[in-house]
Amino acid sequence: MHGMSKLWTAREIFAAIGGELHGELHDDFTCEHVAFDSREIGAGDLFFALKGEESDGHNFIEKAFENGASAAITSIKIDHPHILVDDTMQALNALAVASRNRVSAKIIGVTGSAGKTGTKEALFAALDRSSRGSAHRSVKSYNNHVGVPLSLTRMPSDVSYGIFEMGMNHPGELSELTQLVRPDVAIVTTIAPAHIGFFKDETEIATAKGEIFEGLSRHGTAIIPADSPHCELLCSIARKYTSDVRTFGFSADADIRVIDHVPAQNGGSLVTAKLMKSSICYTLSQPGAHWVANSLAVLAAVEAVGGDMASAGLAMAELPELAGRGARHQVTIGDNSLLLIDESYNANPASMTATLAELGNTRATRKIAVLGSMKELGEKSDYYHAALAQDLVAAKVDYVILVGEEFKILVGNFQSGVEGPRKFDHCVSANQAIDLLRNEMQSGDAILVKGSNSMGLSKIVAELRAEAR
Repeated sequence: MHGMSKLWTAREIFAAIGGELHGELHDDFTCEHVAFDSREIGAGDLFFALKGEESDGHNFIEKAFENGASAAITSIKIDHPHILVDDTMQALNALAVASRNRVSAKIIGVTGSAGKTGTKEALFAALDRSSRGSAHRSVKSYNNHVGVPLSLTRMPSDVSYGIFEMGMNHPGELSELTQLVRPDVAIVTTIAPAHIGFFKDETEIATAKGEIFEGLSRHGTAIIPADSPHCELLCSIARKYTSDVRTFGFSADADIRVIDHVPAQNGGSLVTAKLMKSSICYTLSQPGAHWVANSLAVLAAVEAVGGDMASAGLAMAELPELAGRGARHQVTIGDNSLLLIDESYNANPASMTATLAELGNTRATRKIAVLGSMKELGEKSDYYHAALAQDLVAAKVDYVILVGEEFKILVGNFQSGVEGPRKFDHCVSANQAIDLLRNEMQSGDAILVKGSNSMGLSKIVAELRAEAR
């Protein structure tokens, strides 16, 4: 954690959320961490008992105090130090607002259909390096109506930078989140048909993503993907809230653009880019053209907040791989030495295309893809699942295992003669996919595992890595 002794005092919390103080909540009470999951509670932490659709945090109060909680925010009286409020979710939002109000840090908000978490982590790496540990970011993918305020409440008062990921799958969600974060810089990474089941078309998705600009601070900066067909729409939305609109990408007229990029020895890229005020040459550890684009968004934001560009360039070279988001594992299972590419965290049509293209660029004796269904595509689900045939062909995939009901359309197309991989199988679960994979894999294979998180394909990666020697 950022070098500090306290995150909140009882007085600060009470001033922010109101309610009634109960138990030993004296002025000398402090907490170093805030959580709503009792499993994340440690000594001296503050526990928010939130009521969710699935479960009620009030059922885990005893567990939280067993784990060391010093106090809780609740809507019922308990036999522990607590602040009693009418609505614990409202209280969490109120503490988030207080957290945002008390910092002088530069705040960056990140949204987009793909690449949010990677971009947020890269921004954190760049700014944490230059500020010598004075950057804060939302952990994991805490990007929804609960995760964003929680991440704000965890921000120390003396940080220099705060980076927050914001997600949405319905119109209006980002409007609310961005009013909490109030970013000085707002980034849209890309627009793609993710969650399109909740929208009429991609234009509606772009409009909803554009809501992030509503919360921009007075002289804020909007950073927009120049290569997106929705660039102009996003720019027009952003201009309602700020005059500082910057585009990034491969496009010749992008403000922050790629001048040149070539493969680097480590599997990443060597990139030369033009910024607003200078040019920079840097090595990017992560493979793929989509990462080159994301790195430009990162550099655009670092430049916008007056960060150190040299430190940012060095941070790009040392970005660690993210579990479930492209981490590559060279494993030996039995007598077979293989490359396992873990993209099991999520999938939408754009990220599937980008990841399969990256598999196509990977050196391997054979290329195998284990693909799980893409969720929340609504009536366009068949169209997007069927369209993956051309990505599989372009990547020269030798064998594909398709997991989930949604792939029936693609399987039927392959069976009727549509061009595809030399061999394909269809199953409904990760367990079946593991069995198929074990029977097939050989030394020299590159195996990509990618699907929507709910498909549970991370189990395949975990089991194969556990078997590796």
